[in-house]
Amino acid sequence: MVSVRTLSGEEYCPELPGRLLRIAEEIRTAGGRAFLVGGWVRDALLGKPCRDYDIEVYDMGQDSLVSILSKYGRTNLVGKAFGVIHLAMKGLSLDFSFPRTESKVGYGHRGFVVRTDEKLSFKEAARRRDFTINAMGMELPELTLCDPYGGMDDLKAHVLRHVSDAFAEDSLRILRGVQFASRFELTLAPETAELCKSLSLEDLSMERIYEEFKKWLLKPGKPSLGLKAFLEMDLLRFFPEVKPLDGSYEKLGAFLDNISRNAAGESEDSRMTLAFAALLSGNSCGEDWERFLAGMTNEVKLLRNVPRLLKHAASITPNASFPDDAFIRRLSVALDGLRECCVFTFSNPQYPEDARIIFANRLKTRALELGVYEKAPEPFLTGRFLMSLGLKPGKEFGDLIRESFELQLDGTIQNAEQAESWARAAVL
Repeated sequence: MVSVRTLSGEEYCPELPGRLLRIAEEIRTAGGRAFLVGGWVRDALLGKPCRDYDIEVYDMGQDSLVSILSKYGRTNLVGKAFGVIHLAMKGLSLDFSFPRTESKVGYGHRGFVVRTDEKLSFKEAARRRDFTINAMGMELPELTLCDPYGGMDDLKAHVLRHVSDAFAEDSLRILRGVQFASRFELTLAPETAELCKSLSLEDLSMERIYEEFKKWLLKPGKPSLGLKAFLEMDLLRFFPEVKPLDGSYEKLGAFLDNISRNAAGESEDSRMTLAFAALLSGNSCGEDWERFLAGMTNEVKLLRNVPRLLKHAASITPNASFPDDAFIRRLSVALDGLRECCVFTFSNPQYPEDARIIFANRLKTRALELGVYEKAPEPFLTGRFLMSLGLKPGKEFGDLIRESFELQLDGTIQNAEQAESWARAAVL
């Protein structure tokens, strides 16, 4: 079993398919060399599992490689321009590629000409990669490290550094830097920050921007370090809606970190709502919230839920008196439950930690007792019952349900029987 010495000096035996090791042996016997590249190498050095196996093959032509791979499964040339061969086997799929160079020839993320060259050295091929921590390779089958740009040293020093001037040809790498800084707890190298300041994001689609923000805010890590990189790159040029919380970006970063930790067990939709709301929490302008979100996504839930949470969470504060039951019920109606509101309040560094934790836990307890924590209360009075009294759907019908529901939220009506009694009296 092959092993890797991690940054901490421990021996780590990563999960590697036996079929991949046998393929690598055949490639070597035929005169080629196979390297695991990219994120797999970085994660292995950190002692983290990774099943994204990207293999770069040197000193071997396409026909020779296909001949070897065909013994193991079905091969598919994904894109001739990119020289990627997909190998599908029972229970496993792998991507094999050839070393290549890229030249920027047009506008946008796809405006590149790619040329494969099996005779390139690993160092020459790795030059096109974004950051040194992603420009390492491990030669199979022994997992011998090849690190021409000092990625391992940068990973040890928690530094995020671009590989070469080729970085500037792909503007998506700026936002990748933000999410890498968060996920791996890295600080930007000064020269990388300066380079990013000179680049634009204007050629990126909203979809690509949104995906990088999601990785920054949702993947495990320390989002405050992503925010630090965001500011050092001067990305406020493109996202001026991100404001400091109480005049402090450090406090905003703490909010992002708290949400990342406290919302870990929530659904992805809730985590997205909470994270994007925290990111915009320093800005009190609803129009800014909507503009920021509309500029990167069409997801209806996020466009609705983030402004809603920001607006209504501000109506309760741990340094004010505790809200009464009627307020709690109405807040649940406004937010479709109080689960996200409790996490948001629990995490908000605008308030002293002890005060906000006590307040949020008390709010959660009372919301659970009232049955309005997971979802909003529903009217006890139903249209079916009103129809049984001889009423037909219309204005009076709707007015009765709304009036009854208001009494229910106040606590005057406490169950369906009381709502029906009230309705009989109102109709008769």
